[in-house]
Amino acid sequence: MRSLGLDVGDKRTGVAISDPQGILATPLTVLASEDEDTLINEILKLVEQHKAERIVVGLPRLLNGELGKQANKVTAFADKLSWRAKQSNLNQLDVQLWDERLSTKAAERLKTGADGRGSKLRSRAKRGAKNHSFSVKAEVDAIAAAFILQGFLDSHHPEQ
Repeated sequence: MRSLGLDVGDKRTGVAISDPQGILATPLTVLASEDEDTLINEILKLVEQHKAERIVVGLPRLLNGELGKQANKVTAFADKLSWRAKQSNLNQLDVQLWDERLSTKAAERLKTGADGRGSKLRSRAKRGAKNHSFSVKAEVDAIAAAFILQGFLDSHHPEQ
């Protein structure tokens, strides 16, 4: 089952995608988050384009596990996304929340440790992709989305 992973933020939302078997997550893109309705439309376009059947939304819990202000915003966003998917006849779409604690920090460490060569995300930016913000911080958002999605996928495909 193909899945999208989301790292929802106030300014940007990182998006990752899994392979069709649902084993490996890779960063896909970054979307502007300022207008929630536009963001949801862009996400649903990606769902249709990639034939995704699941969206895994990172839930930003506090380190002690409790839900804070941002987690409440993300939960409301996920509910609205699910509702809009049903309105768009995407009834098969499963929207789930997944604990994202430390995913952004892990993505920042990965990006900092990279060898500095240009990434696919940066090359897409040079082509002028619409509604996309590509900076180093934006790349971290897409990588964080991949960490979130990979954690979810690994929990559903334990190593044997």
